[in-house]
Amino acid sequence: MQTQTPGTARWFDISFFALALGLAFFAASLTPSLIPRAWPLQGVLAGLVMALGYMIGRFFVTLWKSLQFPEPRGRLRIGVQAVLVVMALALVIFCLSMFTAWQNSVRSRVDMELLEGGTVLGIVAIGIAVFFILFLIGAAFQKAFDLVRFWLYRVMSPRAANLLGIVAVLLAIIVASRDWVVPAIFDFLDQSYETAQDLFETAPPAPTDPQIAGGPGSLASWEAMGQPGRNFVTSAASAEDIGTFTGREAERPIRVYVGRSQADDPHERAKIALEEMIRLGAFDRRYLMIASPTGTGWLDPGAHDTFEYMHNGDVATVAVQYSFLQSPLALIFETDTGLEQATATTEEFYRYWRTLPEDSRPELYMHGISLGAWSSMYSFNVFQMLDVPVAGALWAGPPFPSYLWRHTVAARNAGTPYVLPEIDDNAVVRFSSQFRTPEQEGDDWGRIRINFLQYASDPIVFFEPNSSFREPEWMREPPAPDVSPYLKFVPVVTQFQLALDMALSKALPGGFGHNYLARDYIDAWVAVSPPEDWSPERTEALKAICNLGKDTGCAVQ
Repeated sequence: MQTQTPGTARWFDISFFALALGLAFFAASLTPSLIPRAWPLQGVLAGLVMALGYMIGRFFVTLWKSLQFPEPRGRLRIGVQAVLVVMALALVIFCLSMFTAWQNSVRSRVDMELLEGGTVLGIVAIGIAVFFILFLIGAAFQKAFDLVRFWLYRVMSPRAANLLGIVAVLLAIIVASRDWVVPAIFDFLDQSYETAQDLFETAPPAPTDPQIAGGPGSLASWEAMGQPGRNFVTSAASAEDIGTFTGREAERPIRVYVGRSQADDPHERAKIALEEMIRLGAFDRRYLMIASPTGTGWLDPGAHDTFEYMHNGDVATVAVQYSFLQSPLALIFETDTGLEQATATTEEFYRYWRTLPEDSRPELYMHGISLGAWSSMYSFNVFQMLDVPVAGALWAGPPFPSYLWRHTVAARNAGTPYVLPEIDDNAVVRFSSQFRTPEQEGDDWGRIRINFLQYASDPIVFFEPNSSFREPEWMREPPAPDVSPYLKFVPVVTQFQLALDMALSKALPGGFGHNYLARDYIDAWVAVSPPEDWSPERTEALKAICNLGKDTGCAVQ
């Protein structure tokens, strides 16, 4: 903030150095990142980072003056300012001319329709509008600061008045956020809860089959499951359809889902799930899966249908809901609830599973996608499972904060890429993508098989919180096939590009970004849980009956 003497504060005190930096940020925002950006969003991003660049520039100008360093004056000052602004404008023009080509370098790699020209004026118009709005907001804060500090000049020294003025304005902002902004956010979240609770009244009739969770005699409340849970338990393939594919007599898979609304305590929900699984005879099946849903409670059919088809339906799967929110909101506001629920569920089932005879209990697997992958990993108790390990785990799209994922990537063999590393001799952990299957790393597995399925174009996985001033490791390597070769690190700007990428992570076609496909789950499951009498031809046959959409699974035609 500026430190003029009383009465000299102006609303539009332009710093040309700061303006040049803001324009440079505007230009840098036009470079490609992981997810293609439509021109309106690009305009918003450009205006936002331009305002941020301007703010940073003003800070350094103020700091320079406060330290009383020498400044150019007269014609020299005007000349320096003009050169900086002209260079920044030239950079903006160049980057605008490259925008379409840069975006198409991403689109061509993720099977999206290529852009044509004609979007430059729209980007500029939106960017300037966003910058101007933010500039006015900043000017309002500056004006408030000036009014406070000028009044304080009457009773204290300018240095003390400036400090106290900043504190007063910041406190006002914090109070306003606490009383207005945060309540507005929670009102929005409350609407999500209300919508979830309305499902009690709008739920369709419960199933009449007592062998389906939520049906007669079930301990899992049909109404409390919500739409994601009801879809999950009723959409399992029939024994007839699975048998048609395998050519053998098959079973209908067991699926149990306990909704967030059924009980307040995560341990209570886990106990209900266990009792329901016991009621349905789940522990008599050969394969048992503990699945962690996403924030909304959704479970990916591409992961579960494929596992059930390849194992002839001899599978029981359990999932317990912990939130009603979209995963990005749940990640911010309900992180602990997901981790607590996954831990409670895994502990409850693992403890019971260990009591069963070793030669007759089912093979136990863990699975999760997105926030479900993080919570499932969190519940993976290494110290318990070193003694009696689960058979394996498949975690898809693990979010960047996942400690186990980050620790594993950090332990990769030298020379292997960050986005698709290799760990030791590949006996315990393997990474796969749409371009590499786990089987390509050999057949020598240990007692437990863990696979991370991740796409290099998935910003949920590869967002880096420290990328404001430090280049992410994966950017220092040759780009993966689904990443633009023009992607470059720019301090501060890259952080905002990746943050927008996370919000747009589902906007790509299936098989890219955060949209994981059945075909890639199949390759992973074949390696993690090898089916009996399987062959590459069976793998291709299963892929042929599995749809490519993220909300559809497999169906025999």
